[in-house]
Amino acid sequence: MLAQIASQAISKIFLISLIFVGASVVPGVCEEQAHLLADGESLELKNMELTFEDNFTKPSVVARPPFSNYNSNAKWLAHTPWNGDFGEARFMDPGPDGPFEFSEKGLKIIARKSTAGQWTSGLICSVDRDGPGQQGFTQKYGYFELRAKLPEGEGAWPAFWLVGSDKSNGSTEIDVLEYYGQFNAGFHTVIHLWKKEAPKHEGYVVDVPPKSLTDTYHTYGVLIDETRTKFYLDRREYLNIPTPDEFRQPMYILVNFALGGGWPIDKMISPAEMSVQYVRAYRQRSH
Repeated sequence: MLAQIASQAISKIFLISLIFVGASVVPGVCEEQAHLLADGESLELKNMELTFEDNFTKPSVVARPPFSNYNSNAKWLAHTPWNGDFGEARFMDPGPDGPFEFSEKGLKIIARKSTAGQWTSGLICSVDRDGPGQQGFTQKYGYFELRAKLPEGEGAWPAFWLVGSDKSNGSTEIDVLEYYGQFNAGFHTVIHLWKKEAPKHEGYVVDVPPKSLTDTYHTYGVLIDETRTKFYLDRREYLNIPTPDEFRQPMYILVNFALGGGWPIDKMISPAEMSVQYVRAYRQRSH
């Protein structure tokens, strides 16, 4: 309760607005203007039940599928389920020299530069594979939330995103949070419908006070139902769109600290950290 009150208090000092940019900051995405929701509604969870939670007090990330090969703490795979890395840092397995640190304060995802000049970092995914035999967490509809303090540095490229389980006509990707360290006065929400024919991409930029997302923790969330999809910063709505047909399917969760994203990383300082307090999911309470 205290954390929720603090989060709501923080949201009141944020000047939350969406801005139109003629030249996209997200490479390859045309960012569109959205309704300005500086007075967006606060999210209420009293009619929802918790379906997934990781506070990262214990190691919960594994290197390889299937999850059933590990103990009951296994909640995340350290790679995308399609085995595809991206960005300028290699995503590493958990282990003594890996990118993950667990504690009572949560998870740290650490990006490091080796003496040879190679960067490594981390990604977590709530399923262990795409396709038959998939294990892990997916959910159709509901509220998905990350609470995190973002990494500093030009070249930092952290994200919190959902991917649809149905790949029969391409892939559905919801980037709830996509942050570029060069632009510390805003973050991005991007929708990718990677359809086999006529793919569609829509991006939005959310204004925030400079460095506010790297100075302290904030929550980033999306609520999906049959008719509307709503996005939240500190549980205050900033974007409300009709739910596309592609969102009407089970989604799995990814969180990563990538580097680059089309921008140089030469000014990144090693090590750099993304701090994650928790990841949670909720669904409408059944009566």
